[in-house]
Amino acid sequence: MTDKDFMSLALKEASKAYEEGEVPIGAVLVSGDGILICAEHNRIEQLHDATAHAEILTLREASRKLNRRRLSDCTLYSTVEPCAMCAGALVLCRVKRLVYGAVDSKFGAAESIFNVVNNPALNHQLQVTAGILEEDCCRLMKKFFAENRRCLNRL
Repeated sequence: MTDKDFMSLALKEASKAYEEGEVPIGAVLVSGDGILICAEHNRIEQLHDATAHAEILTLREASRKLNRRRLSDCTLYSTVEPCAMCAGALVLCRVKRLVYGAVDSKFGAAESIFNVVNNPALNHQLQVTAGILEEDCCRLMKKFFAENRRCLNRL
């Protein structure tokens, strides 16, 4: 499977988040030999947990499934550039590679605002590939926020 194929799986997770009223971000983690380990989506509202980001939930589930905290042979696919919390978790888990779709100009910590995943002061850096299925990832986020603004304007 290709980066686009795995990002499509992440987009399916993001669509689940959208249907559940969550910010539509999805993530999948893939082993070095191309096997899907797990897939998650944002569940912040559902779980009443500000840390329940798709990336964090994916890393937690992968560590549980693999019975290890270091994911050094894995690639994480996220529909949106990870925030500082998620980027820090990727570094701490020693994820090999990050692939994301849409840039996050407000919270992005892989390249946009901060560069946590490639900070030379840290003891681990990730390979980063950005812009995979970017238009599809952006379209879903824009649709979600446009609809939520309309709802807020009715109040």
